[in-house]
Amino acid sequence: MKLTVVGCSGSFPSADSACSSYLVEADGFRLLLDMGNGALGELQRHCGLYDLDAIFLSHLHADHCIDMCAYFVVRYYRHDGGRCEPIPVYGPEGTEQRLTTAHADTPSASAFSEVFDFHTVKPGSYDIGPFSVRMEKVCHPVESYAIRIEHGGRTLTYSGDTGPCAALDELAADSDLFLCEAAFTHGKENIPALHLNGREAGDAAQRAGARKLVLTHIPPWTDPQVNLADARDVYDGPVELAVAGATYEL
Repeated sequence: MKLTVVGCSGSFPSADSACSSYLVEADGFRLLLDMGNGALGELQRHCGLYDLDAIFLSHLHADHCIDMCAYFVVRYYRHDGGRCEPIPVYGPEGTEQRLTTAHADTPSASAFSEVFDFHTVKPGSYDIGPFSVRMEKVCHPVESYAIRIEHGGRTLTYSGDTGPCAALDELAADSDLFLCEAAFTHGKENIPALHLNGREAGDAAQRAGARKLVLTHIPPWTDPQVNLADARDVYDGPVELAVAGATYEL
């Protein structure tokens, strides 16, 4: 598998990165995890507009899904070659309605479903292209899912947005790469069931026995070096910060 960080900023884009979006590739298949603010522009650095094969939306907060409205325009109004065939989109219940409402001016109430084949995510195991995936509900104010992706004996786990929870630890168990949010700062924000801080992300990786930890979804107002140091204090394995454009071969 190849993982490319399309965007990794939390809550809103930074001067250096779009919001959450991660491209996973194997056997010529391209799966996009989330499409937050600014992600569609950055995605074009890494693949063509029509080269995605499936999309997973961890939850329906704007910093993880709002560029789907722009991607609707790309697919629905394409003239060269005609309108795109529907691409599978895996998201929480109500994804189609939420995106249609966010766009606000669609040709019909069902226009989004003409270019996106919506699948409602539920906890469990699935096949998406060549990937074996498992999705579990995690701890966030809205319905939110983490995803475990396996291919060729290698495993990637993406936390989505979550506070500490047993489901995340279980999903990340023995992962080769654990892409984990760390939006909060240890000792600063203390809002239950919302986000992880660097120390909590490190604790989760340590409990899971993950082989590598990559911290992501750090907002521009948070010092990433503090979160990195906090994670290293409690996690024995290699840990680094996600950076837009970074790639990982698994």
